[in-house]
Formats: sequence, C-alpha cells, structure tokens
Amino acid sequence: MSGLWWEYLAVFVTTAILSIVLTPMALRYAIRANVLDQPGQHKSHKVAVPYLGGLAIVVTFVTAVILMSVLRPPHTGRGELLGVLTIAVLLAAVGLIDDLRQVSPLWRLIAEVSAASIVWSLGNGTAVTTVETVDLILTVLWFVGITNAFNLLDNMDGLAAGLAAISSMTIFAVAGTNGQFLVAGLAVALAGCTVGFLRLNFHPARIYMGDGGSLFIGFLVAYLGIKLRFEGGRLVGALVPIFACSAAVFDTSLVVISRIRAGRNPFQGGQDHVSHRLVKLGLPVPAAVCTIYLGAIGVGILSFAISRLEPVSAFLLAGLVGATLTILGGFLLTVPVYMGDAE
Repeated sequence: MSGLWWEYLAVFVTTAILSIVLTPMALRYAIRANVLDQPGQHKSHKVAVPYLGGLAIVVTFVTAVILMSVLRPPHTGRGELLGVLTIAVLLAAVGLIDDLRQVSPLWRLIAEVSAASIVWSLGNGTAVTTVETVDLILTVLWFVGITNAFNLLDNMDGLAAGLAAISSMTIFAVAGTNGQFLVAGLAVALAGCTVGFLRLNFHPARIYMGDGGSLFIGFLVAYLGIKLRFEGGRLVGALVPIFACSAAVFDTSLVVISRIRAGRNPFQGGQDHVSHRLVKLGLPVPAAVCTIYLGAIGVGILSFAISRLEPVSAFLLAGLVGATLTILGGFLLTVPVYMGDAE
C-alpha cells in the first residue's frame, strides 16, 4: 500500500508540473489570438484577462490519463474511462465555443443532460432509490448541477480551481482508503492539474480557465463523486459526494435563493456569490478566496469522517454540518449585493 501512495504523489506532482508548464503557453496564445475576458458590469476584474487557461487543464489531464492507462492499465473499465474522458473533452469544447462565440444556454443544457445520460448508460449513476427512473433523474440533476456550479464558481481569482482541487482531494481520500484505486488516481490527477493552474490564476490572476475549463472540471468532479462506493447505505453514499462538493453546492444554492427573493433571473450573472459577499464585508479578494478554501477543507475533512462512520453517527454529523451551512447561508443573505439594497 505504501508504494501505491508514492504513485499517487507522483501523479499529483507530474500533473501539477505539466499544468505549470502549459498554462503560460495558453496565456501567450490567448494574448496573440486576442481571446480576452473584458471587464463588465457583472465581473470583478478591472482589466482584460486571457481566458484560455482551461486548455492547459484539459491537455494536462488527458495526457495524465493516457500515461496512467499505459503505465498501469486498469483491469476493468478502460472503455468507460475513455468514454468519460471523451465526454469531458466534448463538454470542454462546448465551453470553449461559448467563450469565443457564445452558445445558447439551451444547447449547453442539452449537452450536459446528454453527457449525464451517457454516463448513466455506462452503468454509473445514483443509487439512492430502487426506482430506476428516479435514479436516472437524480443522476442528471447531479451532473448538470455540479457542472454548472463549478462554472458559476469561476467568479473570482483562483476560486474555481482551488475548490476543484479541494473537492478532488476529498474524493481522493475517500476513494483511496476504500480501495477504489482508479477513482483515487483520477481525482489526484485532477487536483494536480488545478493546483498547477493556480500559479497564474490566483490573485492577481493573469489567466482565467473560461467556460471550457470550468465545465471540464465540473463534469469530472461530478463523475468522480458519483463513482464513490463504500459501506454505509444508499443515503450515506449520497451524502459524501454532496459534502465533498459542498462549496459549489452552497454557493449555487445561495445565489439561486438570493436572486429569486430579489425577483431576479436565477440564470443571469451577478456579483452576488459567496466570494462577492465576503468582499462586501471588507475582506480583500485573496482573503475572501482563502476563507472559502478553509471552509471547503473543513467540510472535506468532515466528509471523509462521514464516509468512515456507521449510518446513525454519519447522519448526525451530516445534520450538524448542514445546519451550520444553513445558518451561515442565512447570514450571508443579509449582505447587500444588489443595487437598491440597504447599505
């Protein structure tokens, strides 16, 4: 087992280094091609920033998966692995097109639902109920929700990449200790990709990942989360991936509730995310992002604990975490973020 942990470390270091090398190349290409994210009403940056960083993440992860499959071929599931990797790359392509020319939200939704349906057809999906149709619907909601949640998280320097790394490492810890070596290897590879990208993406960001990168990592985190398997029952099995992605779920839920309460379109952009609210409270951007990191790490550790507990204790701990997040969400909803809110 100790040798296997060294292999995981090697995967993490290799993907991080490759991402560090490829990200500046993507930055230079984006500048030459004039692919820049211009400042706007709903954006927090003040100057144009290149946003083809997702290409570096995609190329790094695909290269890592190919090398892993050659050096240590999986005994089973190679077809599934290639299929999921292909879907992730196609979603990244949809996001890249959206970055360059804009894609209708309907077409993006169709692509995401199709991706989730294909994963379901490969034999992967939620198993919360005993009704196949219900589990299919829950699977689609999980993939669409988490994929778009990470897309929405890409609203402040270093936020989406850092939280993707934390979620991936949480999944890695759960999978690695439960003998799911392929899931653990993929998770630690994705963590390495995003950590390497942070070198130029943390505040002040010199490059953004764009929709191409955020849809790619969101889909992969959703897939790796749904692949987790361990003893503890169906409901506990559903709780662990949700808490592993808690920062994304929490942020998206807060934004949707906030916009509905304010009579705004839930799908329209805005500076009303958790990160923006922390900045409104007086935190500098790096401190706001790191605060969210710390919260995600804390819940990630609790997620690992939940995966190791017997069902009753797991539900009690999950309830405590859920109650804490609900109270925190209620407080953050009081922070004025819309024009006309009380200052």
